[in-house]
Amino acid sequence: MKKISLTLTKIGILVLALSFGSCTDDLDQSNPQSIGNPSVDELYSNPAAYKQTLAKLYAGLATTGQNGPAGSPDISGIDEGASQYIRGLWLMNELSTDEAIIGWNDNTIKDFHYQTWSATDLFINATFSRLDFQVKNCNEFLRQTTDEKLDSRGVSGELRTEIATYRAEARFLRALSYWHFLDLFGGRVGLVTENDQTGFFLPEQVTSAEMFEFIDTELTEIDPLLKAPKTNEYPRADKAAAWMLHAKLMMNAKAYIGTERYADAVPFLDNVIGSGYSLHNNYRQLFIADNDTNGSQNEVIFAVAFDGLNTKTYGGTTFLVHAPVGGSMSPAEFGINGGWGGIRTTSAFVNKFQAGTSDQRSNFHTEGQSLAISDVGNFAEGYAVEKFKNVDINGNQGSDSSGDFVDTDFPMFRLADAYLMYAECALRGAGNTGTGLSYVNLLRQRAFGNATGNVSSIDLNFILDERARELHWEGHRRTDLIRFGKFTGGSYLWSWKGNTQNGSPTPSFRNIYPIPSNALAANSKLIQNPGY
Repeated sequence: MKKISLTLTKIGILVLALSFGSCTDDLDQSNPQSIGNPSVDELYSNPAAYKQTLAKLYAGLATTGQNGPAGSPDISGIDEGASQYIRGLWLMNELSTDEAIIGWNDNTIKDFHYQTWSATDLFINATFSRLDFQVKNCNEFLRQTTDEKLDSRGVSGELRTEIATYRAEARFLRALSYWHFLDLFGGRVGLVTENDQTGFFLPEQVTSAEMFEFIDTELTEIDPLLKAPKTNEYPRADKAAAWMLHAKLMMNAKAYIGTERYADAVPFLDNVIGSGYSLHNNYRQLFIADNDTNGSQNEVIFAVAFDGLNTKTYGGTTFLVHAPVGGSMSPAEFGINGGWGGIRTTSAFVNKFQAGTSDQRSNFHTEGQSLAISDVGNFAEGYAVEKFKNVDINGNQGSDSSGDFVDTDFPMFRLADAYLMYAECALRGAGNTGTGLSYVNLLRQRAFGNATGNVSSIDLNFILDERARELHWEGHRRTDLIRFGKFTGGSYLWSWKGNTQNGSPTPSFRNIYPIPSNALAANSKLIQNPGY
């Protein structure tokens, strides 16, 4: 059986369940009944509770509630699977781009690709609430692990030292969620930390610049406190994970705060590239059921762990394996009991791969599929993408014998991304262009199996396309297109952008999402993002 030594246990769930109230309207952050449950101090009388509660923070990126796949959800008012962290990010960062389109009629889900969403969108509201819930969890963990709390409980010695590392990881996870707030919503939310009051209050809305500065400061402060690269247990964060997040923040600073900070990203990328992580020799193995043990873990710098037996959810990689399977595709080849026939891709993305080449990143199912899409609701229109699978390197199905839930971990940050980020920075005047070119060719040698795919020169347009080829469906595309000025507007069109078959320009205010109407109703201090 798979996985992780950092297991989610009942005690970790109970500790965090005791402290959270609602901050939204009909999408509530549940406060499960604590009657009959032990107090927080009673729970923390068990020294193991600290690591178990840290496990809950990591599990917050994968699970959806206390029971899963349904029952006692963290977020109510929406199908529980659709409230999952990775699924929400994926819908907003991939389905809104040229890389993915969906045929379902679930509520407003098609509005993502059309770029016609509104502040009342249920999926946007769910993701906003999920990010907020994760931040609250991290804040509560930090409140329960202060020096004062530990002194009162007599915690000392090795455990005390370990808890200092746990706290740094909690701050990393909180910074990650606040970065997602910044990237998706402009960061114009209430910035709450463990130092704020725990009773009901309406937090002040911060600016994008203030959110940027907070994340920057947090990542700087925790750097010496995190474990060295590749010395932490999988899938916990180490220094390299924080360096990647810091580099992401700086790479996109122009979009966030109006100031280019590419030069500031390069030292973090140099640190990551020199930290001991290495490219896995098989691209397709990065996205299968044993990617935590098949060598992929040497490339993946930070992953969200999924387990078909212990993290049952219809979000995350269960969604990314099931939803793209349909038509003439064989579910058994993907280690599942059936496909959901929803997600495909557009011709704009398919055409980034040169026909007739052996690029193994070109994972398209074309049998029975047309390239053009005239009917978004017809799964047979648009090529299917065969990227995520629930089988191991030997073709064996994951641990859940039913085929419902998958073992495949989601790679949030990996070394290949750092190589491409460095190459882009070099082209933008920071870093060495020759080094950047060599990094690109390392990826292409893996993709083609030899040097036939190597290129002698690169430019920014090439890098944007190479990022799509290498990183598609990994949650980066919307951010990349915004950084290159091609997400909204008319400089780059793809099928059904703007809700027309050939694509239409969209207004630039859609570079960020609206603050959900429920959040505005709950906090009178929040002001809607421009354009909505």
